Amino acid sequence: MPKQKTHKGMKKRFKVSSKGKVKHRSAFRGHLLSHKSSKQKRQLRKDGILTSSDAKEVREKLAPGS
Repeated sequence: MPKQKTHKGMKKRFKVSSKGKVKHRSAFRGHLLSHKSSKQKRQLRKDGILTSSDAKEVREKLAPGS
């Protein structure tokens, strides 16, 4: 049986914290920032946290075989 591989797309987009929460970069931060308010841009700097059902799936893809 071959080994399970880490999902490389998820590895680039998500990070698991020490407490097991899954963090991701906020959307709407890539470009077209000139018309967005300072408040909106400031709030988008923070990483988002995934909900439990999505986080479970991401953790399984990031840590195969464990």
